[in-house]
Amino acid sequence: MKTIKRMAAGAAAAIMLFAMAGCGSKKEGGTVATDGSTSMESVIGILSEAYQEKTGVKVTYNPTGSGAGIQAVQENRCDIGLSSRNLKDEETETLNGTVIAYDGIAIIVSPENSVADISVEQIAQIYTGEIDNWQDVGGSNAPIVCIGREAASGTRDGFESVTGTEGKCKYSQELISTGDVIQTVASNPNAIGYASLAAVGDTVKTLSVNGVLPSEETVLDGDYPIQRGFLLVTSKSKKLSETAQKFFDFCMSGEADELIRKAGAVPIAK
Repeated sequence: MKTIKRMAAGAAAAIMLFAMAGCGSKKEGGTVATDGSTSMESVIGILSEAYQEKTGVKVTYNPTGSGAGIQAVQENRCDIGLSSRNLKDEETETLNGTVIAYDGIAIIVSPENSVADISVEQIAQIYTGEIDNWQDVGGSNAPIVCIGREAASGTRDGFESVTGTEGKCKYSQELISTGDVIQTVASNPNAIGYASLAAVGDTVKTLSVNGVLPSEETVLDGDYPIQRGFLLVTSKSKKLSETAQKFFDFCMSGEADELIRKAGAVPIAK
């Protein structure tokens, strides 16, 4: 979790470094439109800001969710879609999904909750209703309130895929953004939820899963079991504009790795 706590200071330093590197070079200008995953907000935000400082190109971000971002690419309403789930077989017929980083899906509870560790099996049992009281997983005698994302969410898709709960979860609330999940869990001592590690702050408590806390190290080495990729989604039939292609290349370059780390995600091996 040290990576997350250093995010704000590190991000500012990284952006300043890129800004200084860009001084003295001619700014290109132009705009690149991105649309999709709310879980990728921190990653796309820091990359966009650094790239704009470096080149003068403005990168817009529309936080609509993974499914909507994928659809936006299909309908030519944006340059690059953002998805925190893998593309479905039918989507790969017309789209490319390129992994830019990996993210741990944190299991979160209220800071008032006494539970510290939980297994993948127990998580599945909680979300399918087999376990409905915190005392059954070492907590207090209180009903468990299951918080999750809406059906089109990439975070939900990743969570349900890893836990084997696709189509079986019994949610108390289905929310439309990562921020909503975090806020709701923070305000309810009996709630449990899941959210991108990159978005989790000090308002909630992150549980270890199978004895492993999510962090850059445990996601990268595969020890943390609940993780997924962050994807840049592009059309197979429509070539990116020169401006959009340059931003895409920047995101995939080693130059972006430290920025991705500062945003709380894990860059892919180059």
